[in-house]
Amino acid sequence: MKIKTIITIIFDIVLAAYLVLAVTAFNKPKETVKACIGVNINIEDQDANGFINKEEIKNRLEHNDIYPLAKPIQDVDTRKIEETLKTSPFVKTAECYRTLNGIVNINVTQRMPIVRIKADNGNDYYLDDNDCVMPNSHYTSDLIIATGNISKTFATNYISPLSKQIMGNELWKNQIEQINVLPDLSIEIVPRVGNHIICLGRMPEGKTQSERTALICDFFNKKISRLEKFYKYGLSQAGWNKYCYINLEFDNQIICKKNKNI
Repeated sequence: MKIKTIITIIFDIVLAAYLVLAVTAFNKPKETVKACIGVNINIEDQDANGFINKEEIKNRLEHNDIYPLAKPIQDVDTRKIEETLKTSPFVKTAECYRTLNGIVNINVTQRMPIVRIKADNGNDYYLDDNDCVMPNSHYTSDLIIATGNISKTFATNYISPLSKQIMGNELWKNQIEQINVLPDLSIEIVPRVGNHIICLGRMPEGKTQSERTALICDFFNKKISRLEKFYKYGLSQAGWNKYCYINLEFDNQIICKKNKNI
């Protein structure tokens, strides 16, 4: 047998073997794609805010047919999950990622409400720590409630920075439960302890957010410092329920109205 013939036969055998292997590999059923076996949902500050919970996140994803459990892990669109969750008015940030063992992790941070607005015009909403409006929710949270003559502009420009000052003070955060805005935009506050209302007067106006914040901070600190002294040296001796109205509107004086029932 000629060498050329032998080489041709060997080549034909190798080619045939290759074709057999290729066809076998092509027709081999695909391996089962690993599915998502678990979803971890973590909500930062859930106990503090309570505006959203894990069940609500799950329902939102199921409604959009992107809840990952039991779906092929490689088909889980983490970016779409993040974008869907960010459409919630209560979600500040959302992060989603997959792990090699088939787990999908979802981390969510909530927008932080600082005050609830219940205005005379019927508006009912929250303001967050970025001075932005959040819609009313069926969840409850231990927040200051602001009532009275409040437009959304006044709420974001003045009630929001005032509420931040109150919430930033450990004593007054627990003592003040309500802010009320009178028709002339004077501010009243209602304490938890004591059967009286406190008038702070009108807040100073500012053209820019930083200017307003600084002016309202100074306004609040001066008024509250006088109130603390009055509580310490006045009400502590006269009795917490002796006066029904305490007016701090004017500098260097405190005008009190006695409670008729005392």
